[in-house]
Amino acid sequence: MRKSGVLMHLSSLPSPHGIGTMGEAALDFLDFLQKAGQTYWQLLPICPTSYGDSPYQSFSSYAGNPYFIDLDQLEKDGLLEKQEYAAVDWESAPDDINYGALYRKRYAILRKAAGRFLSKQDNRFNEFCEKNAYWLEDYALFMSLKDAFDGRPWTEWEQGLCQREESAILAATERYKTDILFWKILQYLFFRQWTRLRAYGMKKGIRLIGDMPIYISLDSVEVWAHPKLFQLDEDRQPKAVAGCPPDGFSDTGQLWGNPLFDWESMAENGYSWWVDRIRYLCGIYDVLRIDHFRGFDSYYAIPRGEPDARNGHWEKGPGIELFRTIEKKIGRPPIIAEDLGFMTDSVKKLLRETGFPGMKVLEFAFDSRDPNGASYLPKTYIPNCVAYTGTHDNDTVNGWMASADPKDVARAKQYLGLNSEEGYNWGMMRVLWNSNAGLTIVQAQDLLGLGSESRMNTPSTVGKNWRWRALPGSFSDDLANKIREEMKGCGRLADEKQIE
Repeated sequence: MRKSGVLMHLSSLPSPHGIGTMGEAALDFLDFLQKAGQTYWQLLPICPTSYGDSPYQSFSSYAGNPYFIDLDQLEKDGLLEKQEYAAVDWESAPDDINYGALYRKRYAILRKAAGRFLSKQDNRFNEFCEKNAYWLEDYALFMSLKDAFDGRPWTEWEQGLCQREESAILAATERYKTDILFWKILQYLFFRQWTRLRAYGMKKGIRLIGDMPIYISLDSVEVWAHPKLFQLDEDRQPKAVAGCPPDGFSDTGQLWGNPLFDWESMAENGYSWWVDRIRYLCGIYDVLRIDHFRGFDSYYAIPRGEPDARNGHWEKGPGIELFRTIEKKIGRPPIIAEDLGFMTDSVKKLLRETGFPGMKVLEFAFDSRDPNGASYLPKTYIPNCVAYTGTHDNDTVNGWMASADPKDVARAKQYLGLNSEEGYNWGMMRVLWNSNAGLTIVQAQDLLGLGSESRMNTPSTVGKNWRWRALPGSFSDDLANKIREEMKGCGRLADEKQIE
């Protein structure tokens, strides 16, 4: 059936406490989506952010971001007192996020909540720890050690801990047991609120689309705890790093810097790490979008130390074998494949073999820098695809119309029949909604008619990304009713029978 959804990260929700959370604003947004006739809410990765504040560079691919724990809900649970957080200056405007202030001020408040939590009897906490021990134990120790080493990456810790020598790990586990408990409590509190949020979404007929970065940050618990799964040298430094080659958008390509997987080692172990990761993420989301899907067919390897991505080369990935193994172990997972960028016949073949829906981005159809632009025209959309006006890496519709090459903009206006009177954003979204795509996703910023000031991310830049927040009252009933009428007209109205 034809469905529609909205892309907006938790961080972008309105909030008086510096960043969007899983509190009342999140529940209100689910109400808005239901009123607007939507079926899906697509999020960015909900894992903890590290240097650069990107959710695609995390300390853990399993843990939840403590910043998203709602302080008002902790107060209702008896774990905080209002005066302990209500007057905190988060040093940001209502439509912006100051991650530095969050890092300095949030954890002191959360430690107070964790301290009170310890005084309460909650058997579910022990059950949570036991169920998630396979990732939680290493994560809690990793974060405790990062604090002990003033936030430095694990590659700069003392030798015994860097190399995970048994005696050093045992000693650290004992020495930092109080901190380890704190990090476990935060994860319990996060996922208690997450479960509440997801259940409310189910009640409203809204399903959550999560996002999985294909690569893992070097400074992460996964690389520290499982170095044999990555292409590292004897000093546990990457032999080569991830990125993408030069193209029409960048003469030097993109140098991401993530360590590369040792696919041979993973295959010898039956891809168990990937099976566990996909099983886990499909358990906390209803649908999983895999970022940079083409990396499973072939991946771009850049020698460590290169200043940019020009001297990289392509290496063969695991291909269909990985996904056949996953399906054999856990069944067919509900996955959306991000198949954007440099596509080869073998990547297209892998996508066909998996049967996963790929992605279409309407803005790309009119970008003269993209040699494959014609493949993103609405006439090419098939039912088994997910179509976007733009993703988190793209400008908003109105921002694109104001900043793109004037010839590209003129072509988009003519081809799509856009006019400024109703707003270019509404014209472009309507084209998307009336396409053959089985699922369409629009950015919340486009629904609100915002410009480049609300852009979530500009690739290959740091300092100004991941910061946009919607203002209180943005998602009004009038806007919901307008969207709902559009859904009726294009046949994408959510099935009311799904709503409990």
